Amino acid sequence: MVKVLINGYGSIGKRVADAVAKQRDMEVLGVTKTKPDFEARLAIEKGYKLYAAIPERLSLFEERGIEVEGTILDVIEEADIVVDCTPSGVGRENLKMYKQYKVKAILQGGEKAQYVEDNFNALWSYERCYGKNYVRVVSCNTTGLCRTLYAIDSVTDIVKVRAVLVRRGADPHDIKRGPINAIVPNPPTLPSHHGPDVVSVIPELEGKIFTSAVVVPTTLMHMHTVMVETTGTTRDDIIEGIERTPRVFSISAEEGFHSTAAIVEFARDIGRMRYDIYEIAVWEESINVVDNEVFLMQAIHQESDVVPENIDCIRAMLEITDDNMKSIEMTDKALGIGLKINT
Repeated sequence: MVKVLINGYGSIGKRVADAVAKQRDMEVLGVTKTKPDFEARLAIEKGYKLYAAIPERLSLFEERGIEVEGTILDVIEEADIVVDCTPSGVGRENLKMYKQYKVKAILQGGEKAQYVEDNFNALWSYERCYGKNYVRVVSCNTTGLCRTLYAIDSVTDIVKVRAVLVRRGADPHDIKRGPINAIVPNPPTLPSHHGPDVVSVIPELEGKIFTSAVVVPTTLMHMHTVMVETTGTTRDDIIEGIERTPRVFSISAEEGFHSTAAIVEFARDIGRMRYDIYEIAVWEESINVVDNEVFLMQAIHQESDVVPENIDCIRAMLEITDDNMKSIEMTDKALGIGLKINT
């Protein structure tokens, strides 16, 4: 059993902790928080050992009557690996600590690609990240694009990619971000950063992928329109590629999946914790091929699609298995991933 320390027990951290706890070959060594809030109490109730992420704030937990085991510095040397789930920009600073204590670490997609040794997606870069010390699991949007591009690449050769990203304004719990009543170019310059982020995982797409993005007033999911020029394929081939690709599934508007809200309702109905949707949902009606160009629309649950990638990244970096598909199968079985909806 490898020992995993989760640094940051927020939106992503608590999901990663729960996912690690379900794996047969891993255990949660502990989780950290910067402040003594309800999530800190819940972590203890779940049986996770809690540590103060910032040593100077240890007394704040004691004042609130929240029992902590100590600070991150008291546990970090026991960890086989740290999964850093801190806010954007903090992970980069934390790298100094991980290197000082000679512990492997995974950063999240909010950090810059150049700060780590490589960038992770289980389908594309597992072998490259095998045994490495500092790796970044790419963002939710990049993860979604990588998965469906893998499905397309499995049946044809990709010549060029265009993608328009409609991004949620904030996560459901986030009251500090918007917009409330606007559509915001994000960024207004073109292309957006999402294309280069995909290239950090799939270098062969350098100069071949261009993206744009806007932010809209919703909290549930992101949505992409993807257009991929290929050397030749058919709609049936693309559908077959999607069906074979892990962590991607097709939905149909005819079956009631008219919106991201319907996808979230479905996740609630099947009993997914926090209505997490680890898989990328592709509208079957949107899949089309015109003059060898593939078109599709997909929905991305920004709070959870990177969670299984973190689990596979742990296995790659700690050299638990060199077979990415074996790791994916192990992760997906433990998390109940693998939606197949007859349409």
